[in-house]
Amino acid sequence: MSEHRTVSHPPANAANGHATAGAGRAAIWRAAMPWWFVLIWSTGFIVAKYGMPNAEPLTFLALRFGGTLLVMLPIALLTGTPWPRRRAMVGQVAPGGRTELTARTALTERAGSADAVGPIDWTLIAHLAVSGTLIQAVYLGGVWAAIKHGAPAGLAALVVGIQPLLTALFARVVGEPVSRRQWLGLLCGFAGVGLVVANKVGVRGIGVGPVALCVLSLLAITAGTLYQKRFCAHFDLRVGTLVQFGAAFAVTLPAAWVLETMQVRWNAQMIGALVWSVLALSIGAISLLFLLIRQGAATKVSSLMYLTPPTTAVMAWLLFGETLSPLSAAGMVVAALGVALVIERRTMPAASSP
Repeated sequence: MSEHRTVSHPPANAANGHATAGAGRAAIWRAAMPWWFVLIWSTGFIVAKYGMPNAEPLTFLALRFGGTLLVMLPIALLTGTPWPRRRAMVGQVAPGGRTELTARTALTERAGSADAVGPIDWTLIAHLAVSGTLIQAVYLGGVWAAIKHGAPAGLAALVVGIQPLLTALFARVVGEPVSRRQWLGLLCGFAGVGLVVANKVGVRGIGVGPVALCVLSLLAITAGTLYQKRFCAHFDLRVGTLVQFGAAFAVTLPAAWVLETMQVRWNAQMIGALVWSVLALSIGAISLLFLLIRQGAATKVSSLMYLTPPTTAVMAWLLFGETLSPLSAAGMVVAALGVALVIERRTMPAASSP
């Protein structure tokens, strides 16, 4: 006699429930990412307040970048992080009938798969190094050096606050259209930043040098954001962090050696600022920024920078008792409104069935 065995399968509803729950958590995380980024990124000026009296700008940044490498390198080695590789040459039939050989780059997330057997993708690594140098070394180095040499923090925030507008202006480089509503939001956000820092923008007695450093930082963060979106938006975060901060360290350390004394006063404030810079800013906030650039339009990501001065102003009010004027409070509302106009998703109504 033949035996009939009943094979039990998990109920379809249970599997669908797990999938729905996972999708829900992913949606919540995607929605929370921009706000976590703004909150952590805004602590950068607080770190500068503690770190700058104890170390010169490029020296502090070299320590920060070197510390990031010391943390991330063991993580990358222990987790078996694969380097990005180019897939083997694949024969394709061209429209004319002849066979062409094309090389396709394997995304780093899939570099451990069977088809990622080609050589290391040095082109992608070079792109990561360029964007890392612009976003980390030049942008941060310029802002910190400008403040160290006399530029008010408000002026630095205002000049760098032009970045979302500049990014939108060149957004077509990465194939991103900017709507009229988004342009209105960008202008509104910039006006809000101006109101927040209005009482901290003093230009009397400031030389050309600090202003030029602010402008250099503006150009660097704009170019770095667009460059990464265009050439290297997709990569393993562990590899990307190592390459980008390695490049920034390679640029910043010699610059500090030549331009500064590299003297450091090691105290609790300096150590705390450095540890926070490495773990929260360089690893936490930058990883979030990479994910946001990968998933969203460059203009939308850049518009989040409008929320940094208002958030920093609130932190300074809570931590240091700095004045929070009604004008600054109004600027926060205007900046938040501007960002909302830029990042709001408009959905087209579904067409009715005939």
